Amino acid sequence: MGILSGNPHDEPMHYGEVVSTWTHLLTNNGMIAGYQSFFNHTGDQDLKKLIEEAIQGLKNENNQLQDLLKANGIGLPPAPPDRPNANLESIPVGARFTDPEISASISKDTAAGLVTCSQVMGQSIREDIAMMYGQFHMAKAQFGIKMLKLNKEKGWLIPPPLHYNESKDC
Repeated sequence: MGILSGNPHDEPMHYGEVVSTWTHLLTNNGMIAGYQSFFNHTGDQDLKKLIEEAIQGLKNENNQLQDLLKANGIGLPPAPPDRPNANLESIPVGARFTDPEISASISKDTAAGLVTCSQVMGQSIREDIAMMYGQFHMAKAQFGIKMLKLNKEKGWLIPPPLHYNESKDC
């Protein structure tokens, strides 16, 4: 039996898995702080609910990532402190993020997260890590659909030029 057979939890992580999971945790830590700030700037109640859902999703991922890294003796990246709650009206209008800007940023992050999850699944040799990222991917895809629906309902989606193929009879 080789080193990479048997229980995946007993297999060592390779450098790509270590870097990917550590960087993912570091990135999530920054996004949580950013989304907490976005929450303070948001006036739309539907968007606020999705921001809370996004933060909770990132925290759930972080719990799994931290457990994995700790179990493999890898130090954790730094995390900024939670952002305090602020009153939207106390933020000057010119300094506020708008709801469409916030929604676009979270949508962009979600799309980038899907790509990252796919990349880590592809590079993983440990089945448990690949499966964990498969679960992250599914959760992000489901959340991304909610963001898309919100953006369409609120009129915040700015589509690229649309192509209509009109067939001309000659």
